[in-house]
Amino acid sequence: MWTDMGRDCVSRAFLLRMCFFLTALCMCVHVYLERGRRGPLALLALGRPVQARLDGGAQTHNSPSEVRSSDPARTVKRRVSYVRTLKKDIIAGKDPSATCCPPHRPNRKVPRWHIDLEPWASESRSLENEARRFLDYITSPQVLCVCPATGDAVRIGEQKGAKEPWTVCLDPQYSLAHRIHSKNCRVYSLGLGVEERTLERSLARQGCEVHCFDPSLRQPHLQEDDMWLHRLSVDWRDPNPAIPAQRQHSHTKKMATILKDFGHRQVDVLKADVESAEWKILENLVLEGVLDSVAQLLLEVHLHWAGFEVGGDEPSVVRYWFSLLKELERAHFRLFHCYSDPAKPHLFLHKNVLNASSTYILGWVNTLWKQ
Repeated sequence: MWTDMGRDCVSRAFLLRMCFFLTALCMCVHVYLERGRRGPLALLALGRPVQARLDGGAQTHNSPSEVRSSDPARTVKRRVSYVRTLKKDIIAGKDPSATCCPPHRPNRKVPRWHIDLEPWASESRSLENEARRFLDYITSPQVLCVCPATGDAVRIGEQKGAKEPWTVCLDPQYSLAHRIHSKNCRVYSLGLGVEERTLERSLARQGCEVHCFDPSLRQPHLQEDDMWLHRLSVDWRDPNPAIPAQRQHSHTKKMATILKDFGHRQVDVLKADVESAEWKILENLVLEGVLDSVAQLLLEVHLHWAGFEVGGDEPSVVRYWFSLLKELERAHFRLFHCYSDPAKPHLFLHKNVLNASSTYILGWVNTLWKQ
């Protein structure tokens, strides 16, 4: 009897030890396989071949059902090819998983948070010196829009011998003339309560697709005189989603958002008369890289005060204005048009400085947009 009881105790102890041993063994195998799944070597241990894509993209793992459904000979070839490639990479000291990552894109746009301010016009940092530099810059065209054969000015919106406020450059070395000829041009016009749309109608008659944005319209969208009218205002920021819609300024979006919503990648002419909001909107266009999508920019600038959300003392404000225009130049825009209305008051930041007008209409052409 005692012998049988001893044997039962030994059997139970042996079985208990075997259970502990098998449990530990299973855990070790599980940990080994889980760590191995992070690299290609574990895929060989699991018998799951890896097929490298020819386009350099990420590697794809074939499921067991796909392997069984394919030809066995082809499956063996894939495995052998993978093993040889893996061994070659390991011998050469290369990382087998390096092909999983996309190549570096040196031309990828980097987000910007502020513009680059230009140096002061003088050590004195006076308003007069800053104003003189700024006014000399906006009143000195950098390119001429002329016909190579006749040498005459070629602009829509101007009649011979008369200079009009709003005009576009039709010099054949730039893209607009050719895109108008092919009926493949697009125009954006930004304004507030604008009634005079001579330039827009002229471009629409030429076959351009014209979109006018005006928040004072009664209807959300309206087609009139071959133009699309939208009840929408362009801002330098999108509406804050945390603020209820009833408290926000209705129908305001950034230009980049409007282009995305409309599915437009390019604008041949961007005209803006936004009543002193032009400086912050222009800053947003610079920082978000929207100017790359614009061929010609027509802008009315107001100089009688600093503009919406433009702070600092008077010399700093003018320096900021000048720095924005230099950002345009770095974006390959060249000034071709400057117009000042003699009927406007001569006010520059609430003063009479160098007999400057309170408003100027300026036109730039993107020199990268060739024919």
